Amino acid sequence: MNLIYPPKGLYISDLLRPSRTRFCCPSLTHTLSTLNQLLHSFFYFHFYSPSPTCVFYPFPIKMQFFKFGLVPLLAALPGALACNGYTGGVPKATGTVSSKSYIEIKSGQVFDGQWKRYDRGSGACGGQSEGDYKDSVFYIQAGGTLKNAIIGKNQAEGVHCNGHCTLEFVWFEDVCEDAISIKNDKAGKQTWIIGGGAYHASDKVIQHNGCGTVNVINYYVEDYGKLYRSCGNCKSQCKRTVNLEGITAKNGGELAGINSNLGDRATLKNVCADAKTKCQKYNGCAGGCEPKKAGTC
Repeated sequence: MNLIYPPKGLYISDLLRPSRTRFCCPSLTHTLSTLNQLLHSFFYFHFYSPSPTCVFYPFPIKMQFFKFGLVPLLAALPGALACNGYTGGVPKATGTVSSKSYIEIKSGQVFDGQWKRYDRGSGACGGQSEGDYKDSVFYIQAGGTLKNAIIGKNQAEGVHCNGHCTLEFVWFEDVCEDAISIKNDKAGKQTWIIGGGAYHASDKVIQHNGCGTVNVINYYVEDYGKLYRSCGNCKSQCKRTVNLEGITAKNGGELAGINSNLGDRATLKNVCADAKTKCQKYNGCAGGCEPKKAGTC
């Protein structure tokens, strides 16, 4: 299932990108799935451009190879061009780390969770009561990376990003309020959520309050309200972009909720979902108001 909203012509964005290859997996089945995800990331990653005619090359590449070599190669890899969310469940944790406070990841830092379960201790989840970064398990500063981690059910807020961030193979066993909150990311900055997944998010998995672009690649989500929601009533509003690719989604509501009246853009590619609404448009507003649905994308 491929969808681009708003439709503005063909986006030529299927380009190579060197993938991050250092990872640790607790089981053979998860290793095989991770290898498949990395293969997909290597051969079919996207560099989205605000212009339908612009293409950003991540490294020098001859047009002859792109024209004659890449297309047959992609055609020979149908398994790498589909819905690649890992369906084998949350990986088995190698241990549990319970913290009284959040763990901060500084700008430019890469935090390897080594497949441990991280939480805030018994009773931390307060249902759908709105929290902030102080209630999170991880607080990531702009440009920071969290990888190979499992967020346990004992938490109020999973991961908060203060600016653009990267999550690689991060799993959420049981989402409390929101799994991932992205705030203060500037226009033109890119957040990457690669692999991993989330279960039991009665409301949202990803809450986006900043003004950048969120890319969700090869993600699995089950029993959820919304996978992605552009903030509907932030005090200060802006245009946001979300790109969903290789998503596997079960038993949920909306994959993407965007504010069409504010110029938000959503791209869905290679998505397998039983949701009735893949992309929902809203009329966003600024503070103290309730955004209303405005049709589907």
